[in-house]
Amino acid sequence: MATTYDKAQELNLDPTIYGTFAEIGAGQETANWFFRASGSSGMVAKSISAYDMTMSDAIYGKSARYVSRQRLLQMLDHEYGILLERLGPKRGGNTTFFSLCNTVRARGYQDTAECHGWLGLRFQLKPGDPPSDIFLHLRLLDDETQEQKEALGVVGVNLIHATFRHRGHLGRFVSSLIDNLRPGRVEVDMLKFHGHGYSFFDNRLCSLALVEAGLTEAAMFLPDGEVVQAAEALYKKPILLLRGSFDPVTTLHLQMLEQANGVFASALEPGEQAMELCEMTMANLLRGSAVDHVDFIDRCNALQALGKTVLVSRYSEFHRISSYLARSTQRPIGIVLSIGLLNELFKAKWSENLPGGVLESFGRLFKSQVTLYVYPWKNRRSGELVDANAFVPPEDSKFLYRHFVESGRVRAVPVGDENLLKFTGRDIREMIADGDETWRLYVPEEAHRSALHVHEAGSGTAAIALD
Repeated sequence: MATTYDKAQELNLDPTIYGTFAEIGAGQETANWFFRASGSSGMVAKSISAYDMTMSDAIYGKSARYVSRQRLLQMLDHEYGILLERLGPKRGGNTTFFSLCNTVRARGYQDTAECHGWLGLRFQLKPGDPPSDIFLHLRLLDDETQEQKEALGVVGVNLIHATFRHRGHLGRFVSSLIDNLRPGRVEVDMLKFHGHGYSFFDNRLCSLALVEAGLTEAAMFLPDGEVVQAAEALYKKPILLLRGSFDPVTTLHLQMLEQANGVFASALEPGEQAMELCEMTMANLLRGSAVDHVDFIDRCNALQALGKTVLVSRYSEFHRISSYLARSTQRPIGIVLSIGLLNELFKAKWSENLPGGVLESFGRLFKSQVTLYVYPWKNRRSGELVDANAFVPPEDSKFLYRHFVESGRVRAVPVGDENLLKFTGRDIREMIADGDETWRLYVPEEAHRSALHVHEAGSGTAAIALD
């Protein structure tokens, strides 16, 4: 692996790449690497840092939030526009121009707030091309300011190097963003390609690549397919989350959310709307030992066609997804689940890494304003309908579970159409495989095409290669 210094020097000595740096909030750490390496005059046209808000506003215009994608776009528009205006006539025929901008909140004096930032690169694919953009959001996880600045500079160099050397290989691009950084120093929780050359590129695959590579724990997509930074999208909002494989998306999934929403509404302010999330874990996406990316896109398409926001995460344990959501909001959080999943929560395998076992697992799960909304299950043999109140937990957890119910941490969701409980997702997949058209009665019409595609993917359709 090339060192950060080597990457900076290699780019410095490439006569076709030339651009500007504008960095706010954590020093000029990216530009500094290119100044340290030999030949920086061949790479750096200008470096600027407008720390004072008045100065920054005078250059880029006002912004509601200074560490935001809006401010990053203002910076890119200004810096890249000046670069082309002043240098385009002179060397535009043989130079690929770029502007690297970032706006960052690093650790301040006696500061305990979250440290994070937005980085953006506006660049040309080849001389004379319209601009292309790459945006990323990262969280700085070091405790010391100097270490955060160092990590930011390394990521900045990696971003520029990956853009000009690996942009045709998504897996390599993503993994190289944290080259020369030990694990746990940064989290890259959003990556997006935009503009010239990326009209047909699916940024959901970028987000999946981040989760697969371990650069972030979760990624989020709005119903229109837009990739968003989850903490920003969930900021101060009540959240209602349904966990599942969605393989395929069924009418029962929709009914579980609808019925749970009716109960969840009692925890909200008048007129307040919950942010609904449909979450899949990486384990849900595995086909054998690998993720099938065609299958992933199909499931996302089905959920988004139904107006749902999708979250994909590495959190198998419920207490971990609970903690993740609570980072973004202090409003109520509801997790919708079936009786079968409720039963799973009492199994030791989900708390074997916690010193306090099942008690600690539930303690972490309910640490914030989290409530479990449990949808009924129907016993196929007896026809009995079992809801959260009738659920029988393991013998050693009976009093614990009763406490959850009586304190309102576990709430029963009324059943909708009992007929939808007749078949599981596995049953529906078997119907599709057998050519039994009954499956169409249990899958929303908007998800029919994706359900068929998911079945074909499971039967051997090739996955999209990320590298």
